Amino acid sequence: MDTPDQLTTEVIALFAKITALYGREYETASVHHGLTPQQVKVLFAVEEALPMRRLAERIGTDPSNLTGMVDRLQQRGLVERVPDPTDRRIKRIALTEAGRAAAQDLRSRLRFARDPLVALDGDQRRSLRDLLQAMVDSQQPGA
Repeated sequence: MDTPDQLTTEVIALFAKITALYGREYETASVHHGLTPQQVKVLFAVEEALPMRRLAERIGTDPSNLTGMVDRLQQRGLVERVPDPTDRRIKRIALTEAGRAAAQDLRSRLRFARDPLVALDGDQRRSLRDLLQAMVDSQQPGA
């Protein structure tokens, strides 16, 4: 096994710091709304009404685990189950007005994820996005 070079080690350490900082802020924002971090992931993932299976894929969980999360979010009035326009057997998960407001407030509380990017100009942010996307793509099957 190859030993990482010094630059790779530094990059890995920075990812760890960023992950820890983001995680703490994410949890604080979640607690403010009385939600779990997983429930917040659901709110963030529902940009448009999605079938449960697709939503589960988007947040990286099993559909059976998602059912309980969606039930609790629905009880809180943050999401609703709506019929699929093409298949009556399928229910889609959609944000309610309260859910959209909560998601917007949660995003506004994640300053660590947003504020440091302000220091980068548009070209730097695009380069960072492209580099991060290349890293993600390299881990996909068939890459």
